[in-house]
Amino acid sequence: MATRLGLSLPQNRQYDIGKDVPDVARAAENIGYDSLWVYERALFPEPATQGLYGVEGLPWPDAYRGVAEPLVTLALAAAATERVRLGSSVLVAPLHQPFQLAKSLATLDSASGGRVIAGFGTGWSLDEYAAAGIRPIVERGKVLDEIIGVCRAVWGPDPVHYDGSITSIESAVVGPKPARPIPIMLAGGSKKALTRLVDHADGWLPVAMGGPGQVAGQWRELQDLAAERGRKEPIQTVLRVNATYQAKPYDGPDRTPFQGDANQIVEDLVAHAEIGLEEILLDLQGATRDARELNEVAAEVYEKARAAGV
Repeated sequence: MATRLGLSLPQNRQYDIGKDVPDVARAAENIGYDSLWVYERALFPEPATQGLYGVEGLPWPDAYRGVAEPLVTLALAAAATERVRLGSSVLVAPLHQPFQLAKSLATLDSASGGRVIAGFGTGWSLDEYAAAGIRPIVERGKVLDEIIGVCRAVWGPDPVHYDGSITSIESAVVGPKPARPIPIMLAGGSKKALTRLVDHADGWLPVAMGGPGQVAGQWRELQDLAAERGRKEPIQTVLRVNATYQAKPYDGPDRTPFQGDANQIVEDLVAHAEIGLEEILLDLQGATRDARELNEVAAEVYEKARAAGV
């Protein structure tokens, strides 16, 4: 079976969100993409209080200045499409109040006819946690656990009951319900994160860094852990690709995966598709100037990938 292909929606500051999100969403569906995706970056601290990913001295990219809110972006895409699935890779879930996040996702799934994929991560930005004010960053794992529990409860049958450290639902009717069970997918590669995934989630959201061998190794590790813990359900997989597109081929000696023109990106897609993951999500928005160019590049990459057997 061919690898499914997804496309990230335009959330960065060079785009006109109200106009470009529906435009790109419709174009992607017409091209043949299977899914549309959003990511979350709540703010851009200036001056930076910590480096990117918490790494000292690593600068935040300018693309993070003014990233559109992910659920609003998905709602715009949902209204403009009929078939494509609508996912997050990822929502920094502990920045959100658990009950309201569960209710928003259920409403979006109901409105879109059962197309939502809830991709969650814990994030790393001290400033984002301080601004959100839900819980301190040191509690992010516990908050994510509660969010998963609240989502399962709110999306399930009424009356809903939940007793947690943030959320208390004595007994309530909560609607609308999702059109079907919303899959919860998790990012992360630590033993603790992978154990949470195996025990409580439906799927895995790896990021393509370091080449196909590295991703394949992480996938084997996750499968081994699932077998060790007696998991019977298959693990859904969507590989996120942060492409660095350019119109001309990259001919330097130190090309990183998914850096270069459409042919070079497709070369790397072919290599990563051989790992056997179900879906690959392409984020092409960083290097394109506007929605028109994004649509053109998305079409070229899609057509060449399918021609190459992806």
